[in-house]
Amino acid sequence: CIYPRMSPQPIPESALLTGPLEATNEWYALAKIAGIKLCQAYRQQYGCDFISAMPTNLYGFGDNFHPENSHVVPAMMRRIHLAKLSQSLNVTIWGTGTPRREFLHVDDCADAIIYLLKNYSATEHINIGTGEEVTIAQLAETIKDVVNFKGLFEFDTTKPDGTPRKLSDVSCLHALGWKHKISLHQGLELTYTWFKQEAERGALRL
Repeated sequence: CIYPRMSPQPIPESALLTGPLEATNEWYALAKIAGIKLCQAYRQQYGCDFISAMPTNLYGFGDNFHPENSHVVPAMMRRIHLAKLSQSLNVTIWGTGTPRREFLHVDDCADAIIYLLKNYSATEHINIGTGEEVTIAQLAETIKDVVNFKGLFEFDTTKPDGTPRKLSDVSCLHALGWKHKISLHQGLELTYTWFKQEAERGALRL
């Protein structure tokens, strides 16, 4: 979200502040950009060895599955899970299903941050991601497979798609020697197992 809406794809770190932000999340983006610039200022003025890492879309254990304010993976997983339980014939997906997104499991993100703390020290922020992307429709089909839902999807094209594509350029991170280990399908399976366990013990609001 820190990068301009129409950034080059994949998005390099150098794209920061080169164009208008996505209007629907510019406040969130500006807060994150301010944090990056604060770290740079401390490094420049006081010599602090502060670095900034910019993760792509995260999902996994401990995610927010709230019915009204969750992000795409938990929101979709929750809806598909409930549709399976109620034996619904279809699930509605917001938008056209064509926007492309990149997803990183939280365990991979944590591993990358620890790796960077040991192997990276520079003013420039650095992207953390997989360098791989799927459409929202493909994501829905993958979650459908993980949940074992047999129904169909309907796409509500009256809802906004947001930024058409958001893929991070992770060439700097790869050059340092780090790559993600958890595939999207594997990560979603792990997340769904955790989600069901939490739901069964009443820790999640369904």
